[in-house]
Amino acid sequence: MRVFLVLIMGVAMMTVTQAAAAERIEMQLSTGGPVVIELKPDFAPLHVAQIKTLTERGFYDGLKFHRVIEGFMAQTGDPLGTGAGGSDMGDIAAEFSDYPYRRGTVGAARTADPDSANSQFFICFTDAGCGFLTGQYTVWGQVVEGMEHVDAVARGEPPAEPSTIVSMRVVQDAPPEPAAAAVPVTEVPPPAAANEKAKDAVAPTDEKAE
Repeated sequence: MRVFLVLIMGVAMMTVTQAAAAERIEMQLSTGGPVVIELKPDFAPLHVAQIKTLTERGFYDGLKFHRVIEGFMAQTGDPLGTGAGGSDMGDIAAEFSDYPYRRGTVGAARTADPDSANSQFFICFTDAGCGFLTGQYTVWGQVVEGMEHVDAVARGEPPAEPSTIVSMRVVQDAPPEPAAAAVPVTEVPPPAAANEKAKDAVAPTDEKAE
């Protein structure tokens, strides 16, 4: 009688590595929403950490876009609405990178001091209008959805009737489904095939943007 023994090593033999879920920020603006910003901790971990903390506190809710220049950018994040304000958290050291400024790029507003970024940020309207900022201002995010709502904010320095951030929240994408792990299979041959080898189945400007 032929006897086959198949051993299937399940969960105990699997190693599943899940990619970290990406974190994003969702803004509802007075012009509509959501505006979804993909955070860039690989380029600016300190800035991302501070923006997340302020967002989770509700710091940005109700703040105005106080400086909006056609073809350039829309700036916000100042509780005073003048471009001179910030949060009670400390300023952040510059984290300049080669991430290119383009339409939808989110940068940290600052003064002439590279290490003066705090809470204010700006969103670029066009590639051409913001390209010169690359390597000069920290990038901490990129708009990936809802840019049309940013396009609709009122222009001016300051605007006569400023558009506002209605709400701003940190959200996390669901992690991807893990790929099926290979399941090793061991086959014990019958006596007639005892000398044959079994085969294994192996089946990523605070007046500040000037």
